[in-house]
Parts: sequence; C-alpha cells; structure tokens
Amino acid sequence: MTDQVEYSILGESLQFLEIELDEGETIIAEAGTMMYMTPGIEFETRFGDGSEAGVMSKLFNAAKRVLSKESLFLTHFRNRGAVPAQVAFAAPYPGQIKAVDLSQVNGELLCQKDAFLCAAKGTELSIAFSKRLGAGFFGGEGFILERLRGDGLVFLHAGGTVVEKQLTGEKLRVDTGTLVAFESGIDYDIQLAGGLKSMLFGGEGMFLTTLEGHGRIWLQSMPFARLSDRVLENVVHLKRDGE
Repeated sequence: MTDQVEYSILGESLQFLEIELDEGETIIAEAGTMMYMTPGIEFETRFGDGSEAGVMSKLFNAAKRVLSKESLFLTHFRNRGAVPAQVAFAAPYPGQIKAVDLSQVNGELLCQKDAFLCAAKGTELSIAFSKRLGAGFFGGEGFILERLRGDGLVFLHAGGTVVEKQLTGEKLRVDTGTLVAFESGIDYDIQLAGGLKSMLFGGEGMFLTTLEGHGRIWLQSMPFARLSDRVLENVVHLKRDGE
C-alpha cells in the first residue's frame, strides 16, 4: 500500500513541489532534487525504491538502471517526528510539475526516464525497454522508458508547458522529445517522419513517435535537449562574434 501524502505545487514557470508527511510517512526521490525540509524529516540514500523482494530482483532492476544510465540509488525522506513535516523538491530546469494518481491510470504509467521527480513510498520504479525494434534503434529520448507502478501519487517534471491529451483510439504523431508520459493502454512506436526531403531538410528529425490507443498522454513544449541545443548554439555564436 502506497503512503498517502498531501502536496502543493508552487510557482509558475520555475515550479517546486512541497510535500507534507505525517508521522512515519516516506517519499522517494531522485538524488539532488531536495530543496528544503523542516524538522522531523530524515533522509537516507538506498538501493532502489525499496519494493524489491529479493536479491535477484534487486540485481535485475539495478542492471536495467545501469543500462539506462540511471542512478542505482534513490533518496528516501521519512518523517520521524510526532507532527506533520514538510520536504520540498525543485525542478531541474524551467517547466511544470504534474501529479498523477496511479490508482486513476490502472496502476501503471510509462514516462521518459528524466521526467520522474518523486513518488510516495510503495511506488515501484523499473526500466521499461520498448517492445518495438524501430523504437529501440531510433527512439532517442523515448527509447528507454521508466515504468511506475502502484496506487498512490507520482510527480513528474517536464519542460515548458505541459499539455494532457486523451486518446480514444485515434493516432497521434509527436516529436520524440516532447513525450513525457502515457498510460499503459497506449501503443508506442517510432516511424519515419515522411519523404526523404522532409527527413533531411524539414528540421523535425528523421523519425516521429506514434501513439495510438485509449488513454491519456502528457506532452512538453520545451524538451530539455531542445533547450540545451538552443543555449549551446547561442553560446557558440556569441563566442564567434567576440573573436
């Protein structure tokens, strides 16, 4: 059973998340995201999310996280005091934080591995490799997905503005980097963007992510990879102009 936590999302384009934990409650988070914590909160870095039952399960999940270049460890924040206490997590770059109740998405959500911010204790985190060969070779940011399972709250971060769409059997094609998360009822694949001219000179890349099925998807308007490319491009231009 997942811990039931209360939360507030504060700010606009540079948001952060404040979570209130009652006595004994725990939140798990990626290392380096904590902003502040009030008295009573203690934290400990642990191997995985704490849901693995045996040694082999821990080693298997650890191997998948290594392949995906994810950290083997998560930080567990627990309220050991007798009164409610708060811990806050900051987003790593401009964007929005979204809360998703896993009990409302059939207990499972797939997301880009960089989208996960934190979750209530009891949530199972694992790496989900794409079933499709095309997605495996050409998926880019979307090739390796993170699977979140449980019945409580998970918190995702995405760049720019986040939009939620509901698919009812139709097909939607998106830039791979803009995909944040989707429900397990959505079929995911990578397909050619179009003709040779469009792929080479269209500026949209050679491949697009195709989503089809029934369920919700979340998209971001400014993927971090796109943002960093623009920053780097301008830095190079400024350096050249200064020479």
